[in-house]
Amino acid sequence: MNKLKLYWSLQIGGWFTFALVQIVGFLVFGGQLVSLNQAIFWLIEAFLFLIFTHSFRLLIIKWGWLALGMARLIPRILIAIFFIGIIVYFARLLVSIPLNIYNPEVALSPANILGLSIVYSLILFLWAVLYFIYHYFEQYNISLKHEAAIHEIELNNLKSQLNPHFIFNALNSIRALVDENPVKSKNSITQLSSILRNSLASDKKRLTKFESELKTVKDYLGLESIRFEERLQTEFDIHPASYEFYVPPLMLQTLVENCVKHGISRLKEGGFIKMKTYLRDDGLRIEIQNSGQFTEAPANKPKEKGGLGLKNTRQRLNLLYGEAASFKIYNKSDNTVITELIIPKSMQA
Repeated sequence: MNKLKLYWSLQIGGWFTFALVQIVGFLVFGGQLVSLNQAIFWLIEAFLFLIFTHSFRLLIIKWGWLALGMARLIPRILIAIFFIGIIVYFARLLVSIPLNIYNPEVALSPANILGLSIVYSLILFLWAVLYFIYHYFEQYNISLKHEAAIHEIELNNLKSQLNPHFIFNALNSIRALVDENPVKSKNSITQLSSILRNSLASDKKRLTKFESELKTVKDYLGLESIRFEERLQTEFDIHPASYEFYVPPLMLQTLVENCVKHGISRLKEGGFIKMKTYLRDDGLRIEIQNSGQFTEAPANKPKEKGGLGLKNTRQRLNLLYGEAASFKIYNKSDNTVITELIIPKSMQA
């Protein structure tokens, strides 16, 4: 049901119910049958409320009251509904005359005019409260959808940065092997095609299975081990429950690539990369150790260490999990760097 249909359904249904309550209330508490003219009068009265509230709604929109704060809105609403309450009262008098239920002594009594005008104002105030509550909830839902759409666009942009970044580095690695060892270069192309296949399969997904991401990491390290040979040592210690989790696509591969590019490749003797996962109360902890030294860039210079990979990782984690996820990188010793990632439990399969 669209917004306009919902509005008219609530308007017509609500005011018809208002008339019906008055008729039933007269039967129950008045102890006598309702005359046809009285029933018609209450139905017309409900119709008048429908017309006046709808007109009031149009004025609210025209005057821009929906954008006002509570301090400015409430006085305007109270004054407006009091005047509308008086108008409704005198409109009822005009209806009562042809229906022969008009009593001038009662109808024109100042106490009766003021009393019923206040009653009608209270009814209109309740209508206004319900209308503004609906409007604010609707705006809140729209803002949530808008925010989610923006986050989705940002995530897609971040993922689109990673694919060409990774492919460029991988092709450079293969190029170095073509002349030196054609057989190894063929194997490396096979591994690259496997990585790209996994990457394309998860390209449109916000998250991918940990098992799939781990396979990409192993294929990538297999590709790099052809280039580095015995200079690159790898080790995996994966907790079985890790496979129940989902992780952002290419995130672990990007972190491992960062270990190779800024750690192993800068060491003449090479080094090691170890990945370990374990469960804690806050979720899945992924720890990557690599040989090397992590150095923070000065505040007045761009952060070259880790480059795109680390910045991208932080942004994606923030968009996906907010403060529930954690990412940090630090030196464990003079020649060992720790990269630690926490994926919340809410992201289990």
